[in-house]
Amino acid sequence: MDEKPTHTRSPIQLRIGAAAFFFISGFGYSTWASRIPTVKQELHLNEAQLGTALFALPVGLMLTMPFTSWLLTRYSSRAVMLLGSLFLCVILVMIALANNLWQLILVLLLFGSARNLMTLSINTQGVTVQALYKKSIMATFHGIWSLAGFAGAAVGLLMVYFNVLPVYHFIFVSLALAVCTLYFIGETLHQKPIPQSRRPVFSLPDKYLLKFSLICFACMACENTMYDWSALYFQKIVNPGKTIATGAFVLYLVAMTSGRFFGDKVVTNLGIKTVLKFSGIFIFCGLAMAVVLPYTVTAGLGFVLVGFGVSCVVPMVFALAGKSKNMSSSSALASISTVGYLGFVLVPPFVGYIANAASLRLSFGIIALFGGVIVYLVSKLDNDNGAESSSIAAPVLE
Repeated sequence: MDEKPTHTRSPIQLRIGAAAFFFISGFGYSTWASRIPTVKQELHLNEAQLGTALFALPVGLMLTMPFTSWLLTRYSSRAVMLLGSLFLCVILVMIALANNLWQLILVLLLFGSARNLMTLSINTQGVTVQALYKKSIMATFHGIWSLAGFAGAAVGLLMVYFNVLPVYHFIFVSLALAVCTLYFIGETLHQKPIPQSRRPVFSLPDKYLLKFSLICFACMACENTMYDWSALYFQKIVNPGKTIATGAFVLYLVAMTSGRFFGDKVVTNLGIKTVLKFSGIFIFCGLAMAVVLPYTVTAGLGFVLVGFGVSCVVPMVFALAGKSKNMSSSSALASISTVGYLGFVLVPPFVGYIANAASLRLSFGIIALFGGVIVYLVSKLDNDNGAESSSIAAPVLE
């Protein structure tokens, strides 16, 4: 388990420092995502080739899990954040320099690795800073990531509007993020980890973490399904104009981001278990409403409910994972992330397969069941897991 962190900065300074790296991670990812159509056009890729290239990113992310976990047992999360952030900046430029499909696949594998270094280290940092507070702050960190996604997408739209080539766009963003990295790294928390002897560096979740891992799997499956299929669902099933379909996806994103900023206050007042239970209910009811009542207003409201539902699940699960007495916080996050990202990667393609064999409406109906799975798993959580606590700050990380 992690040694008690030592720091000379105030908790608010450390919180701002950690938040800066959540913003860097979200902005870097959305910068790439905002230029996917341009990259597709420049490399003359068809949909199947683009899909293959996009799949390389989560593969690279998952393959790097054991390596990142190993780093976090030997170095401070601050050092891994610094490495991951600067690596992300370099790879972002390399994406724009790719000249063919195979180069793009290789670079996106590395981009996935950089994202993994960032994801695990910033969440480890976030969990450790959380231990300095009596109230919940983890959801806000993830809200900042989502807000950074909006900001990165907005800059991307401006670059597209003014016909700026991706290489210049990515170089500009990479330099700006690198400067932010070097500026804020001194404002983050340093904790010297204790290497885990007689224990594998990376392992699957233990009994304590298994339910949390499955909750994370169900939530991330729903979240990525909404990313990949929600606009198409509106366009094909609800059948409004293209602008409204895109607007429906924006509604989902706004609800998810808002839920993360308000989630900490709700968790502090109601407790994690209550919030997780209602999150599952919102996911189920939102998707069910979009399936049973596929009209503009009702489906749009359903997407808003799903956005609120998925907003706080992963940050709360990560916060609880940091309390594991059998694994360090970094190893616990790595094991949970492995299961969670399987849902993120594997489930959305099956939505397409089911839609092709039957209908997209049926696919969304099946995905709605994941909300029910979350409610069921939350009901099985033991009180000694800490899920009933109104504050996720205690017990403090050891």
